Amino acid sequence: MMQRNQLLGLLALCLLAAGGVYWGFFAPETGDWEEFFDVADSWQLSSDAAAQVTIAEGQLHIHILQPGQVAWAAAERNFADFDLRVEATQLAGPENNEYGVLVRMDEDAHFYAFSISGDGYARISRYEEGRWVLLGPDWVSQPVIQLGAATNVLAIKARGATFTFLVNDTEVAQVVDETLSKGTIGLYAGAFEQPDVEIAFDNLQVLPAP
Repeated sequence: MMQRNQLLGLLALCLLAAGGVYWGFFAPETGDWEEFFDVADSWQLSSDAAAQVTIAEGQLHIHILQPGQVAWAAAERNFADFDLRVEATQLAGPENNEYGVLVRMDEDAHFYAFSISGDGYARISRYEEGRWVLLGPDWVSQPVIQLGAATNVLAIKARGATFTFLVNDTEVAQVVDETLSKGTIGLYAGAFEQPDVEIAFDNLQVLPAP
């Protein structure tokens, strides 16, 4: 885990450079949303020399081409309280990576991150104006995570300031944080020392909180 921690400052800079469009001024969604990634109309996608972010063959693909980089796609929808579920599959690259879900995004400066790694770790954090704030232990081993080239189902339940995080239908963390009340949703992947990390996301479902 030390190698991961040493790269947090660099990853923060990469996040700030990624750019994006803020949709938080729209009223939060009130209906069900199921995304099968057939078209790119609902997503902000950006590719460069560091990463390729594309929608193809019914999946959202994020391919990290350089070490110490993070890339994401942000949905053009705004949510407050919700139940989210998405399938994430590692297609290539080292197990020492990170990928997951960003929620309540306020432009690119603030959001919550639910992160897992191909070698079986998870963490919950908040990103705010260039720095990470841990909302629990840093990179905790989670036996429920399928390792390496496998599919993991990530889920988040957001109820006001309370968030519950699940991997493969098993709760791995619950945190309380009042900083962000609504925002967009993003899917992301990142590389540490070794590049060529490729993650595919599919079958995203976001339901209003009951």
